[in-house]
Amino acid sequence: MKIRHSFMQLQARPRGCHLVTDEVVSRLPELSEAGDGLLFVFIMHTSASLTINENADRDVRTDFEMALNRLVPDSWPYVHTMEGPDDMPAHVKASLMGSSVTIPVATGRLVLGTWQGIYLCEHRDHGGSRRLSLTLMTSQ
Repeated sequence: MKIRHSFMQLQARPRGCHLVTDEVVSRLPELSEAGDGLLFVFIMHTSASLTINENADRDVRTDFEMALNRLVPDSWPYVHTMEGPDDMPAHVKASLMGSSVTIPVATGRLVLGTWQGIYLCEHRDHGGSRRLSLTLMTSQ
């Protein structure tokens, strides 16, 4: 088994869900020769998250953001407010969505369904750039 680890920085994005599959794959040039294995993608932040979902219709990402805002509104009387009114709701959303995704790799390609992609879910109004840890475990 071979393990390769790297980091990548994603540019700052506005609040919402953003498709980042191509950016992740472009950071892994060795993927095409990797054989079979697993890719672990971990976000090193507590106010943004990662998930896998629909990659074709942009409306899905819009609806995800709407649903998250309905589940965890900014207007609740949060106690942790030192970093702004969007910070604590961002922490709750990140915990609900998750900080990592694991994707199978087969013959040097991510095994994602036809309509699946990796989302960066930015839960803050101005979250800044986000750092990802990428661990590729393969047979070659």
